[in-house]
Amino acid sequence: MESRKVRESASELSEFALPIYANPLGNLLGGRIMHLVDLAAATAAMRHARRPVVTASIDQMTFLRPIHIGQLVILKASVNRVFRSSMEVGVKVFVEDLKTGETGHTNSCYLTFVALCDAGQPCEVVPIEPETETERQRWIQAGERRQRRLEARTQAWEHERARR
Repeated sequence: MESRKVRESASELSEFALPIYANPLGNLLGGRIMHLVDLAAATAAMRHARRPVVTASIDQMTFLRPIHIGQLVILKASVNRVFRSSMEVGVKVFVEDLKTGETGHTNSCYLTFVALCDAGQPCEVVPIEPETETERQRWIQAGERRQRRLEARTQAWEHERARR
């Protein structure tokens, strides 16, 4: 099976923080940021898989700094690793104040997507080919995170089964 390079599916999304998405403090709603994260990640996953994908999970998201209304939100996403039908996508969110030029990192997170075949069932995805040392490190770490996710899912299922 052929493979694709990380850079072939990387995505970048930019959007102004608009007043319609403001919280009472004048900052961009966290839910709006989460929505944008999902869109940027889905774009990278679809570019890689070349088919529809669905969000299977999102890891913890910690907001490091607020995004004020009027600032530019920049999201950068790339596929870190492909398993069989699932892919881990990493997203970094940045903010840019266009008046001052100041930029900053606001948060990062990892999402898992599953590629779907025409019948809507999970289907195999071509492997990702890391080229740089950073990409290779992300590939290794994605495997470690996946193992933790699978362990947590098994524990949740066992807990639910015991509750019944």
